[in-house]
Amino acid sequence: MTPARRRPRSVYDHGTDPDPRFSLANERTFLAWTRTALALLAGAAALDALDLPLPGTLQSVLGALLAAAGTVVAATAWWNWARVERAMREGTPLPGNPAMVVVLVAVGLAGLALAVSSIVRAVT
Repeated sequence: MTPARRRPRSVYDHGTDPDPRFSLANERTFLAWTRTALALLAGAAALDALDLPLPGTLQSVLGALLAAAGTVVAATAWWNWARVERAMREGTPLPGNPAMVVVLVAVGLAGLALAVSSIVRAVT
């Protein structure tokens, strides 16, 4: 494929091709973040589908939180892939990945809510 036909042009129209191993590693990282997003969405679907011994509102909020986090992580995975690829092509420092914070907050809040709910259920 000629460079003029490669998409997205916002990435491939800049700089020079990096070592293919680096581009392939960046692609594997993108796919790993995509799997993480899919796992968050699967957790949201499970919370929505299962009848858990949680207050209905809490279960709905946790499901919505995980679904929103999965959606944000999926979009951020693509955005970060493009930023890293372009940085490699231009020889500039690699950017950080803001999706890590989204996953940390979403999973932390969901875990905390489930832990508190379990403790309350055990005490009552």
